[in-house]
Amino acid sequence: MKKTIRVVVIMFVVGGLIACANDSSDSSVSKKRLAHDLKSELTVSSDRKTKLKKPLQVLRVGWVYAMANAPIIIAKQKGYFAAQGLKVELKSYTSGPRVKKDLKAGRLDVAYIGAPPVYHWYSKGLKSKIIAKVNYGQAAVIVSKNSKITKMQHLRNKRMAGVRIGSGMDVLLRGYLIKEKAGMDPASDLDIIPTKPAKMGAAVESKEVSGAFSWEPFTSKYLLRGRTRLIVDVNKDIPRYPWYVVMAVPKAIKFKRRELVLLLKAHKKAVRFLNSSPTAGNDIIINAFKLKAVVDLNGKRHAASEILKSARTRLGWQARLTYRDTRFMQRLMNYSFELGYIKKRLKADDLIDIDFLYQAAIN
Repeated sequence: MKKTIRVVVIMFVVGGLIACANDSSDSSVSKKRLAHDLKSELTVSSDRKTKLKKPLQVLRVGWVYAMANAPIIIAKQKGYFAAQGLKVELKSYTSGPRVKKDLKAGRLDVAYIGAPPVYHWYSKGLKSKIIAKVNYGQAAVIVSKNSKITKMQHLRNKRMAGVRIGSGMDVLLRGYLIKEKAGMDPASDLDIIPTKPAKMGAAVESKEVSGAFSWEPFTSKYLLRGRTRLIVDVNKDIPRYPWYVVMAVPKAIKFKRRELVLLLKAHKKAVRFLNSSPTAGNDIIINAFKLKAVVDLNGKRHAASEILKSARTRLGWQARLTYRDTRFMQRLMNYSFELGYIKKRLKADDLIDIDFLYQAAIN
């Protein structure tokens, strides 16, 4: 539109100048010069328009297979990427290290992944940027229903189901829950047993461990089975804390800026859809993550929709990055440094680039 107005103005001015030139003895020369200038301007405008219409490149997106990353599934299945004219190649992963391998090999442009892996990799040379938020909340601590444990401090000298040391969730468990919240030493005050998420509930129910650090939808499954109870909901402790984020590698930031903006436009639309009602997107999430009903102690069957209803009380979705998010990510970075997972302190502001969200909002 701006280009069209510019050309019209140029033509109007040229017309006026030609009229004035008709009153001079050198009118033919003036007309030729003005015609040449107008042709040059139109050619430049045409070239700019052609550049703007340059075909979009394919965006290769990796994502960790987690319910918190539901927006990427929603955007794909609801056609939000296609509506932007964007071609995406999606690949799901079961762990962060596998994502890192493909990012370093140049096989991915973008990843939907937890914030800690992004800055852990950044400290080791993979200078990616966080360009949007995906979700908030999801983590919790559960114990046996009949246990006398009511707070984190009661897990001192006990066994707790956790995750692989040095992983993103491990930073939250050791840095925040054990060290900051409970005032305990994560290395000596309790025994953290790396356990697969799907087996944590059973470990608590069988009393192999006294508690488990879990996340959605696993937490809701365990609670609905009726043999466990919640003692910590991290989202209540730290409301709307960020976890999964959208990150982009340096080459994508340099050479696929337009595609990244379109990705975030689709991402924001997916988040708005998920937040449009308490059940929006449930059918897609149930199918994508193969959620199945659970049966409680009384034989009552709890449908997958009940699992999601419970999960959505501790997990939500948000695209924008706030100052509060930045402060929390800084806390995570500090935890990682104190735990020895990174060798030097980092600044959250160095890893966050909100320009793409801004462009997605105004364009």
